[in-house]
Amino acid sequence: MEGVVARRVIPSDNSCLFNAVGYVMDHDKNKAPELRQVIAATVHLGLPKFILLDKQSGIHNYNLEVYHKLSFAFGAGLVGNLLIYCADFYLIFCGEGAIELSILADYYGREIAAYDIQTTRCDLYGQGKKYSERVMLIYDGLHYDALAMSPFDGAPEEFDQTIFHVRSDRTIGPIEGLALNLVKEQHRKRSFTDTARFTLRCGVCQIGVVGQKILIVLLREFPGRCTGHVNFQEYR
Repeated sequence: MEGVVARRVIPSDNSCLFNAVGYVMDHDKNKAPELRQVIAATVHLGLPKFILLDKQSGIHNYNLEVYHKLSFAFGAGLVGNLLIYCADFYLIFCGEGAIELSILADYYGREIAAYDIQTTRCDLYGQGKKYSERVMLIYDGLHYDALAMSPFDGAPEEFDQTIFHVRSDRTIGPIEGLALNLVKEQHRKRSFTDTARFTLRCGVCQIGVVGQKILIVLLREFPGRCTGHVNFQEYR
């Protein structure tokens, strides 16, 4: 196939994951409200899958981490009866959005390949489900954009191909190599945020933190100061 893999920029409005998925699935960059409802319904109905409380043996480590993150967003008293999923807050502090992408891959019945610029790793959601199509995203540590096959550099987005057939060897052919080359080029340019070492400042109280883990501890230990503050901005 002739053409280039292009990065389609999604606005940085705390809805980038949802709107990036909306673009590659439906060519619509305004799908966040609808897709958040999908996540809300799935997380609510399958809450034990994500938060496993066991009074006898304690809480499983992975689920404890998820429990804390959701608690920050909704308050610990609401987590057990979660009706609304605040994806804005969750994605800021929960890293790569693995839960959301897993749910959305199943919702659309397509694989979602998420390329991480920092590691050049590709995380494939919906793998093992034998879906016949795949879409691609790119992630810089804080933000998601869409990847598309374009006939030439600078071609209008209406010519984009974003859905690709999965072959019998479970690849999408040469397009994977083109996508990886783009990701490696972005890595060489250091077009990513290292969330283990990044510096953020709360736009409300102006407190600064270094690294995602410190941010989570801050929110846990000083809830009165930062509860509800989601306007964190990176600074250097």
